Amino acid sequence: MPLAEPSWHHHPFAEGGGDSRRRLAFCLGLTALYALIEFGAARWAHSLALLGDSGHMLVDALALVIAMAGASLSRKPPSEHQTYGWGRAEVIAAAINAILMLALFGILATLSIRRLLQPEPVPVSGWTVLVIGAGGLVLNLGVARILHAHRASLNVRMTFWHALSDLLGSFAAIAAGAVIVTTGWMPIDPILSLLIATLVLVVGVRLFHQALHLLLEGVPPGLDAVRIGESLSQLEGVLSVHDLHIWALSSEQVALSAHVMVETLGDWSVVLERLARHLESRYGIRHITLQPESWVRKVPVGSVVRHHSGSR
Repeated sequence: MPLAEPSWHHHPFAEGGGDSRRRLAFCLGLTALYALIEFGAARWAHSLALLGDSGHMLVDALALVIAMAGASLSRKPPSEHQTYGWGRAEVIAAAINAILMLALFGILATLSIRRLLQPEPVPVSGWTVLVIGAGGLVLNLGVARILHAHRASLNVRMTFWHALSDLLGSFAAIAAGAVIVTTGWMPIDPILSLLIATLVLVVGVRLFHQALHLLLEGVPPGLDAVRIGESLSQLEGVLSVHDLHIWALSSEQVALSAHVMVETLGDWSVVLERLARHLESRYGIRHITLQPESWVRKVPVGSVVRHHSGSR
């Protein structure tokens, strides 16, 4: 049974959700189809760089599936068992995708080093690598452009970074094909495959750090908890703010709780409205829980107690 939301609580579960789902689904179809084509071409051309790029794109396709599942769960409304809803499902999906990228790095790095140490006797088809890499470049440019306009969601942002790393991977494949066609130097193929693995590692670590920060209920990027507390303590009717906590329910939902020292408890409704307007207009925070306290508890006037974010 859905729970009614209390005053000053807001959950924008459905904002832009349908459009993001359609974009993710379209990008999934394109990425998966070309990844299979590239995988077949890599086997035929004996190219490790092309195989690495196709593997990267296959992981991206799986990442898109997980992202869509996370986005779908995150739109489920709060219930008496999940009072915050399922917003964290999106963050968990992003963490899983980051782990997949780190695993892909390990596989690509191992294959590349092995090929450098023990070159295969069959030559790499440079023209195949060049043509297929160029096709992947065009595809990833299109996917990146589609996702660029809708990066507010962590999962859409994640798939955008996937597309950018795929873009660089396609450049590496094109470079490998061009060098083989013009010079016949085969070691360039595993060398650039190792470069693709490094790109995967950089993006995977970045995404994992972002997801882990949200899972540990850190202060969302772009917000300064101390500065927010100081700005609240300067509002009319507020003596001090302490026990301030700021965390993210999902990549698009920020929550705040605090104890507010006021001169007169009878004026709390007016002060609460003032605080809520300030948090929403200046910081975009609409999910707030504020507890009033009387000045007789002798907290120093105007003080802001330093705090940590996360526990509630």
